[in-house]
Amino acid sequence: MAGYAIVGLWLLLFAGLAIYLYNAWRIDLVETYGPKYWSGLKTTLALVAIATVLGAALSVPVAASRMSKNRIIGAFAYAYVYFFRGTPLLAQTFLIYYGLGSFRPFLQEWGLWFFFRDAWNCAILAFTLNTAAYQAEILRGAIDSVPTGQWEGATALGLPRWIIFRKVVLPQALIVALRPYGNEIILLLKGSAIVAIITVYDLMGETRRAYSRTFDFQTYLWAAVIYLILVELLRNLWDWIERRITRHLVR
Repeated sequence: MAGYAIVGLWLLLFAGLAIYLYNAWRIDLVETYGPKYWSGLKTTLALVAIATVLGAALSVPVAASRMSKNRIIGAFAYAYVYFFRGTPLLAQTFLIYYGLGSFRPFLQEWGLWFFFRDAWNCAILAFTLNTAAYQAEILRGAIDSVPTGQWEGATALGLPRWIIFRKVVLPQALIVALRPYGNEIILLLKGSAIVAIITVYDLMGETRRAYSRTFDFQTYLWAAVIYLILVELLRNLWDWIERRITRHLVR
């Protein structure tokens, strides 16, 4: 009964929100700030896509270092993962954007100031380093989940180690890692809203600007609805991909 009551309350809440948004609809706000929301949405999607791809590329050597038998290499990889998984993404973004900005003379001397003076570049760097740490652990755990017998059986057939990894181990590991990868992308999408604080006009940045000029809190409601739609689309896309690549496992 308690579960039914909670679900009923949530349904009433969403129904009330829908009614409010319908009654509070202002076409002038949509005409004025709709294009800006669209521009911010494209910025958000570009940020998440670039950071995800770069993070995936960086996560491979980090995961390999975490599994290395060399203690020094493993220690450096562990320290990297520990730091970026153990500190808030907001703090990491601030450290890169504001912290490194304190070393402007040094960065200018090395010709790096052109990169770090741009908030967009700092956001890409912070998000890439953060998601690479999470993706490295996802990949490492997925590879470790593949039974040792797979390696031994392929080795007994005389296959080279890199062929075993690419043809035998990695496909099985990616099936295990697929769901955590989807969760990481969703978390990255929602976390991308913090870049508005460092003057990147993503979806949340445009929302803050619209609110500062209208003082109408429904601007934030519409942003929340857009984020919710994006997450739901991504979740359904991931479900479809998972069904496609695991259809051979269905009995």
